[in-house]
Amino acid sequence: MKSFRLIPIFYLLFMIGTSLVAQDVQWRGPNRDGIYPDKGLIQSWPDDGPELLLLKEGLPGGYSTPVIYEDKIYITGRRDTIELISSLTMSGEVLWETEYGLAWIESFPETRNSPLIEDNRIYITSAKGNVACIDASTGDIIWSVNTHKVYNAGFHRWGMAESLMLTDKAVISSPIGKETVLVALNKEDGSLLWKTEAIGDVRSYASPLMINHNGRLLIIATSSKHLLGVDPENGEIFWKFDLIADFTEKGRRNSTNTPLFHDGEIFVSSGYDDTALMLKLSDDARSVSLKWTSNVLDNHHGGLVLVDGYIYGSNWINNGNGNWVCLDWETGEVMYEEKWHNKGSMIYADGRLYLYEEKRGNVGLVEPTPEGFKLVSSFRVEVGRGPHWAHPSVYDGKLLLRHNDALLVFDISKK
Repeated sequence: MKSFRLIPIFYLLFMIGTSLVAQDVQWRGPNRDGIYPDKGLIQSWPDDGPELLLLKEGLPGGYSTPVIYEDKIYITGRRDTIELISSLTMSGEVLWETEYGLAWIESFPETRNSPLIEDNRIYITSAKGNVACIDASTGDIIWSVNTHKVYNAGFHRWGMAESLMLTDKAVISSPIGKETVLVALNKEDGSLLWKTEAIGDVRSYASPLMINHNGRLLIIATSSKHLLGVDPENGEIFWKFDLIADFTEKGRRNSTNTPLFHDGEIFVSSGYDDTALMLKLSDDARSVSLKWTSNVLDNHHGGLVLVDGYIYGSNWINNGNGNWVCLDWETGEVMYEEKWHNKGSMIYADGRLYLYEEKRGNVGLVEPTPEGFKLVSSFRVEVGRGPHWAHPSVYDGKLLLRHNDALLVFDISKK
């Protein structure tokens, strides 16, 4: 009985020491789940789409998501072998550009790392692992650390695609390799606060996620072979779950999606016909078990959202094709699998799913319902180049779409 009386006190002290930092300005919304908090958005669009506020072409190329902070647009991109971040006014004027690291140019180049902004500081990592803290007003670099080199990390097949995560004290980076899985850098100066042990894997393409389970904060991290639960206070690895054995025939897994978390359960999906998994955390978050699997919703790299007990996303038929899918969170039952042009990325805001199809740039507004794929409105992005791989974002009643070197900003607020 004594241990049970001590648990609430422990969790209270733990919560004082570490807070769950939800950032409005980061990868896939405040909680990294593709849910954007904007309200008062139009529920259908004209035939040619919502009002276009800004079209900016000729930017450094990238697949990363643009964000808005203090009425400025921040977007990363590649120019030759260098990655840059640009600050733009809402009218498209470039205020500054800052180089922050080397780009990945061996295969499928262009930036995949989205900015994270807190207290006028931008935190970003380059494709070659240089973590930088940048002044959002001036573009000046405050500090930088190449965690990939310092901690002997290993690349997977296509370099690195990680958007950094914050705690109240630290920047979390994932230099997975010979020395560690995660490192926590002091937000103020980039000094090391802690690092985890190594597990023999290399980097994946998924960004970490912070969750709160029964008062216990936990970082969910993804490596080339495992899903891991890590203590954000000291880097202790509580558990690791093998994503390879029994769930893929390839001996590797190209994990590209930040997992979804809800009510003590974690959904993991990574395309390429790999089995999607629903995992259940123990009450103390120190272990995890398999609940159910799905061979239908193997999301490639377009992200997933959970709305009213149902998971929405697109699946992988092959690299160029996929359908749109809805699963029951509790059971994994397929509610629908329907074709709409092709697979792509998805977010949610104010009662609507926003779809951005990757091959030809079709943009869809969809009612989220397990009763079927209910398209409300659509239009097409016809500027830019290459695949439409950048995830959309929503800020201040505006929909941001990026097609490599082109940025489009639409007004989706009710007048």
